[in-house]
Amino acid sequence: MVLLESEQFLTELTRLFQKCRLSGSVFITLKKYDGRTKPIPRKGSVEGFEPSDNKCLLRATDGKKKISTVVSSKEVNKFQMVSFCCSLSGKIQHNIEHWVKLILRFTALL
Repeated sequence: MVLLESEQFLTELTRLFQKCRLSGSVFITLKKYDGRTKPIPRKGSVEGFEPSDNKCLLRATDGKKKISTVVSSKEVNKFQMVSFCCSLSGKIQHNIEHWVKLILRFTALL
């Protein structure tokens, strides 16, 4: 899994949506991230560890390629809107192409 900066993540996410536009799926997951890279030991706990800011780990995959980024909880809405707009724009463009093909076939029959 590749950990990217915020802007690179959005660029790669757009590419994933474009690649899976006609067939395939893109899965996006979101979870709380406290900055730890190692698991907490079962016996006892790590004392004195306080995350400075609530962060979220965003992951996206198409089954073959995996990307991820860490964002502050305040920026999560921005990422959700961008991912929704990317997926919606791909579907709208596909539907427009489909309707243009149907119209061209229909006018050819006349």
